[in-house]
Amino acid sequence: MSGRKLLIGTIAIVIAAVGWYAFRPELLFVNKTVNEAFPSAQSASAGNAPKAISAGHFHGVAHETKGTATIYRLSDGKQVLRLMDFQTSNGPDVHVYLVAAPDASDNATVKNAGFVDLGSIKGNEGDQNYDLPAGIDLNKYQAVTIWCARFGVNFATAPLARNNS
Repeated sequence: MSGRKLLIGTIAIVIAAVGWYAFRPELLFVNKTVNEAFPSAQSASAGNAPKAISAGHFHGVAHETKGTATIYRLSDGKQVLRLMDFQTSNGPDVHVYLVAAPDASDNATVKNAGFVDLGSIKGNEGDQNYDLPAGIDLNKYQAVTIWCARFGVNFATAPLARNNS
């Protein structure tokens, strides 16, 4: 009988460990704050100020999210996405996506429209920068989404409006 209890106990521990790894519940209570400086040093030395190309405010989908997403063109031609006053829930395997849709208020829009993965989120709070791939078509990719890759969940989206100035 004790061999059976040992086997059941071992199985329970393995299931608990896999469940912890998959869900990472401690991340719900731990915030990671990032405060990156704007990459303007190269722009200032060239005498040209960065130009805001498009911007938008986040609206929550699966999680309440606040802040703005702005795409800038630097003097050297590189494009950077900057999240400012950003705040969302933490979670496992969260990424920043540019989505090929004007908005994404659900999971299906992100999956069906297509996206470009800008990488893992640097922090769930604060100001942060993400380099855009060279030659990206911003007429096609019109929204920024915070995406949990582990569970396929859209945390929040910021529809981007073009700056006409």
